[in-house]
Formats: sequence, C-alpha cells, structure tokens
Amino acid sequence: MATNESVILLHGLARTDRSMKKLEQVLNERGYHAVNVSYASTRDRIEKLATKAIVPALATCPAGARIHFVTHSLGGILVRQYLRDHDIPGLGRVVMLGPPNKGSEVVDHLRDFPGFHFYHGDAGLQLGTGETSVPNQLGRADFDLGVIAGTRSINLFLSTMIPGKNDGKVSVESTRVEGMRDHLEMEVTHPFMMRNDRVIEQVIHFLAHGEFRRD
Repeated sequence: MATNESVILLHGLARTDRSMKKLEQVLNERGYHAVNVSYASTRDRIEKLATKAIVPALATCPAGARIHFVTHSLGGILVRQYLRDHDIPGLGRVVMLGPPNKGSEVVDHLRDFPGFHFYHGDAGLQLGTGETSVPNQLGRADFDLGVIAGTRSINLFLSTMIPGKNDGKVSVESTRVEGMRDHLEMEVTHPFMMRNDRVIEQVIHFLAHGEFRRD
C-alpha cells in the first residue's frame, strides 16, 4: 500500500476519537496515514463542525496525498456538508458507517424530550427527517461513496421509533443517499459497528477497490 494515501476518520455524535481508535490502528498497519479527528460534536451546529473538524485534519495530510474519509454517523453528514461547499484536491473515496443521510426518526421523536439538547447539542437537533433538516438539504453525493448500514439493534426502545430494518439509531433506508456508488447491509449495531472486524475489512476493501466485497 502506498504511504501517500491519507484517511481522515470522523466519529459520531457525542463520541470521541477513541471510538475510531481500532480503525485508526488497522489502517496504519495497512499502510495508510490515518488521521483520527476529535471534535466537540455537541457544541456547534453542523455547518461549523464540518469546518472545525475537517480543515485541521486536511492540514496534517502530506502534500500531494490522496485523501479518503471514513466516518461514523454524524461524521458522514459533516463530510457531505463540507464537500457541498469546498473542493478537496486529491479527494479519494468516502466510506460512511450508519450515516443518517435522510435523518433519524429518533430525533423526530425525542428532540423535545428533557435533556436531549443538553446531551446532543444543536447538531443533534439538525438530524431529523424533515425536508428542512440538514441531511435532507445537502443534495446528492457527487463523490466516490460507499455506505454500510447496520441491521442489528441493542436498543429495542429506540428501534420502536424507526420504521423497517435499523441499527438502533438509523434506519437502513435513511442511510441511503443519491449518488452513492455502493451500499451494504451488515448485521451490526450503530454504537459498535466501527469496531467490528468484518466492517473494518469492508472499509479497507472499498478504499482499495471502490466497492464492497460480496462473498
């Protein structure tokens, strides 16, 4: 693997870079230059978070590097937000894990619940499924994108709010976005999919080949 390929990792809402640590380690072992970003996901709106998280990460990538992204949940929306307004020279491929590309019904149901805003911040309130939510205002993905959707839930209470197959936070249908190159369903949960060995192998396969492996 050429060392001139960087992978920027963006964690999800109310998480830290620790949640992406295993991915970071495996990517580095495979010869990529992994940039594991930590950003204060509950302290700003998505528009500001995208710039605050991605601009410093880009600055750490070697000159001339091909730049990929691997994201979890909200991290995928930050990439869509940033790429809507900016070009990245040398942009490679993007893999999103459990992204609320059409929003999350959980936000629709719980946004007015006491404590929701305190724990999830402004960005959390922006992730509903309505036409004016941020994910639904960002348009098609005009970049090389693969999406992995989880189909297993460990939160049966939240799953009752979500129609169809889901990972406990996001429905499989909501992970889809126009323009994506590939979409894969896996029996993994939203909180832990980024640490799953099979998911990690699929991520690496997409970065290398532009498609997921189907045995």
